[in-house]
Amino acid sequence: MTAAPGPSKTAAPVDDADVPRWWRELGLPGLVDVHVHFLPPNIQRAVWEVFDRAGPKIGRPWPIRYRGPMEQRVEQLRALGVRRFGTMPYAHRPGVAAYLNEWAREFAADVPEALWCATLYPEPEVARYVPELVGAGVEAWKVHVQVGEFRLDDPVLDPAWGALADAGTPVVVHAGSGPVGNAFTGPEPLRRVLARHPRLTVVVAHLGAPEYAEFLDLAERFERTHLDTTMVFTDFFSEIGDAGPFPDDLLPRLADLGPKVLLGSDFPTIPYPYAHQLEALVRLREREPRLDDDWLREVCWHTPARLVGGGGAAS
Repeated sequence: MTAAPGPSKTAAPVDDADVPRWWRELGLPGLVDVHVHFLPPNIQRAVWEVFDRAGPKIGRPWPIRYRGPMEQRVEQLRALGVRRFGTMPYAHRPGVAAYLNEWAREFAADVPEALWCATLYPEPEVARYVPELVGAGVEAWKVHVQVGEFRLDDPVLDPAWGALADAGTPVVVHAGSGPVGNAFTGPEPLRRVLARHPRLTVVVAHLGAPEYAEFLDLAERFERTHLDTTMVFTDFFSEIGDAGPFPDDLLPRLADLGPKVLLGSDFPTIPYPYAHQLEALVRLREREPRLDDDWLREVCWHTPARLVGGGGAAS
């Protein structure tokens, strides 16, 4: 049974072991973290090698905190009290999406807390497999244009966006130019997609860093456009490449968005303890009083649970 909401200034978690205390004092049954990655082992290794080399799409050294076996990472999320989490595969070239989508389907079938996630790419088959997977019950999608190097408004994708807009299935989109931008990042391609498909349910990853104001504009304008908090406000993220710190003068607009902001972490490929993301969110009340415990309840449970479901209650 969920406890009554805690005091108005619940103390931030001091480490990962303290995270369950924190969400219980907030009166929550746990956390919902859509922006989590589980990938096939061969692709996971390749992704981590890019981070280990601090490659051109990374921009700085990035020591990975949670790089144990897959089963260990699942148990770490369970210990934190994450009741639902994503797999968030993302295709980086033609022909990869089908492989990733099948692997993610099998992973979600084996891990009850995992969302069945899928990805897409501008390829001829996308007009077929997106509606098929929507009909089969995919719960969330991930698109990463910085890695995939394609435009969201590529005409090949238009039937896919239409199918997803009709279904209401959330799409987590890394469209911001952080950590290092390229010709495919930025708000304009997404703005054009939303102008054509205004009912598309979008979650802009990383609050759209570093184009924070522009992606806030989209969330304010389009009813189903959301933002996730992934890595933003952490000490590490404010020093990454093009990202930079979230400006103080935008915090009132973030508070005004209400239930359109949701928790993200980028677990396991983060260079600090999971608890630090939560502590960084708690610190925001020092800069904007309306980003208080009620706001944290929306971000960490109510908003993502409305989008993808909340899973089981706390044990």
